[in-house]
Amino acid sequence: MDIRYSTGPEDVKRYTTEELRKEFLIENLYTPDEVTAVYSHADRMVVLGIYPVNKVLPIDNGIDIWKNFGTQFFLERREVGFFNLGGPGVCMVDAKAYPMGLKDAIYITKGAKDITFKSDSGSNPARFYGISAPAHCAYETRLITRDDAIKKNLGDQETANKRVLNQYIHPDVLPTCQLLMGMTALEAGNVWNTMPTHTHERRMEVYTYFDIPEGQAVFHLMGQPQETRHILMKNFDAVISPSWSIHSGCGTANYTFIWAMGGENQEFDDMDVIPTQNVR
Repeated sequence: MDIRYSTGPEDVKRYTTEELRKEFLIENLYTPDEVTAVYSHADRMVVLGIYPVNKVLPIDNGIDIWKNFGTQFFLERREVGFFNLGGPGVCMVDAKAYPMGLKDAIYITKGAKDITFKSDSGSNPARFYGISAPAHCAYETRLITRDDAIKKNLGDQETANKRVLNQYIHPDVLPTCQLLMGMTALEAGNVWNTMPTHTHERRMEVYTYFDIPEGQAVFHLMGQPQETRHILMKNFDAVISPSWSIHSGCGTANYTFIWAMGGENQEFDDMDVIPTQNVR
């Protein structure tokens, strides 16, 4: 497990491009028949990439990654959400099968032990992207399909941010301890994922960008509102956004991204909006 320690905004002001990418960017999440995990000390979130091609993969792939948490198994004191970003697959949770198509999600509650992932076909493998957060109580494991998600139309063509926000793991859909996850898809000809930008003083956030056309990229904007930086993102890259950082993106073409949050509350609108003219 790759461990990323917390960094403050004063340090980041002096980072080179290479240092910024090393600290916040998560690349190469998907290795065939492997589980990749990044443990961020920002609210102790874990980012997971599980890519079963020819094997059935346990959530820890037999490497006892829960020992980094000082527990006996991965979800002893955690909850986790997964999206499938590839071909059809199945997530098994304590002997119950949850078939998952493209852009379906699953919430797995605290206390679940036997969790595995497989693809229906090795020629079109599933690609499971997961976020895990600490949890203090157990709820109910549940599959959330694309049709189950709450959809909100946001933005407009004139400001190049017309998009559909899909709330999957959200209090209006199902109860969780602290984890929130959803998917936002930009329409053709739109490139800004959010503007004016904002921070979440009470929550951190992780983004993963995908559906980026070949040869295109997304510029992820981060840093304090008056000390911004950018990280160039490729398809399926993820990025850690601490509570003090903005998290906006602008692509060279339209794209889709998954957002995940954890922290003090689950109020989706609890954010500090920064007027565009105040951003530096």
